Amino acid sequence: MCLLAKIASCFFMLFLSAHAGADDVDVLTLQSAMQIAVEDNPNLAQIQARSQAMAAIPSQLGTLPDPVISFNALNLPVDSFDPAQENMTQFQGGVSQVIPFPGKLALREQTATYQAQAAVYDVTEVRFHLLRDVKTTWWTLFYLNRAVGIISSNQLLLRQFIKIARTKYEVGEGLQQDVLLAQLELSRLLDNELKLTAAKEKTQAQLNVLLNRPANQLLKISKQVKETLPSLQVESVLFQQAEDYRALLASSRQSLKGAQSQLDLARKGIYPDFKVGAFYGGRDDQLSGSERADFLSLKFSMNVPVFATSKQQKKVDQRSSELMQQRYALQDQWNKVRAEISIAYSSFHQSKNQAVLFKSGIIPQARQTVASMLSGYQVNKVDFLNLVRSQVTLYNYEIQYWQALTQAHQALAQLTAVVGTEEIYE
Repeated sequence: MCLLAKIASCFFMLFLSAHAGADDVDVLTLQSAMQIAVEDNPNLAQIQARSQAMAAIPSQLGTLPDPVISFNALNLPVDSFDPAQENMTQFQGGVSQVIPFPGKLALREQTATYQAQAAVYDVTEVRFHLLRDVKTTWWTLFYLNRAVGIISSNQLLLRQFIKIARTKYEVGEGLQQDVLLAQLELSRLLDNELKLTAAKEKTQAQLNVLLNRPANQLLKISKQVKETLPSLQVESVLFQQAEDYRALLASSRQSLKGAQSQLDLARKGIYPDFKVGAFYGGRDDQLSGSERADFLSLKFSMNVPVFATSKQQKKVDQRSSELMQQRYALQDQWNKVRAEISIAYSSFHQSKNQAVLFKSGIIPQARQTVASMLSGYQVNKVDFLNLVRSQVTLYNYEIQYWQALTQAHQALAQLTAVVGTEEIYE
């Protein structure tokens, strides 16, 4: 009974290690990590700043160029620079204005508006990608914490096994190879712990970067999570949701509209822009001794597209190709989105089924096997090798369960990002 008490004590410690931490304070939950990332992540902030900058462009391009005010001295004699010397000398002031051909300003503003709207959708896209990365990294860190905890508990258990095997060997009831076998399994656990600890530190640094924190800042995340996995909408519904909500596709549609506006603007390039001006010239009355009339000058000019074949028409060809590029890019993106949905959808159901199988079937059976092996070892009906192997097998199944649960949640994070909405559940 002494042996059973020791083993039961180790199992109790394993249970406490798996379920402790519910009352921990200052832990980083998944929701708090997502909120911090949205508020502080610099990449998202720079995309938002770019969107705000793009929103300020349309009104600039839709407004007439600034008028030009000019002051001129006309027909001023260079021998004396006396404005009263010559009859035609005058000082002139005027204003001129460039007027693009009707419709050009509107098309320029329309193009910039579509680009600004695409930038808004880019912010949403980057935000979903950021949340996906935070969820994926958080769950990886959660899994690594669980795995390290399970390994630590199993180390305690194997040390008890070593102690028991050594005691039985010393009294002549056991074999030395049982002690060596348990020590070997303990060394393997220590090696796995080193690998998992290194992966944990790396993942912690990645999560800190997403949260705009120092990479080496310590993180304490939740030790308990809801293990029930949700049910998803059918795949065809997810396809329709992606077409309606995915910001990447909406951004591409706006870019496509912008390319069409640029093509329409290029076609108007064959039409000239105008420049009009009015100038008033005042003359000195001292030369004739009488009042002389001032002059009013009106000017009108326009550019002449004499090189339309090699210039304006080539611009039309360029914009036509760019429009086709945007159409093909949109179709390619839609194909990739559907493929990403199918992959994430399949990955989620596979991981969910594995998690359910481990929790409801394999792990309980493995625990029963360990208990049976332990009872058999007590009465010398089971050798030490099978007892250790059964415990190691249970340990591996527990690790695989948490890994499957983590992968299911990561697939959900990916699916949410590629669909573009959180409303993916039944």
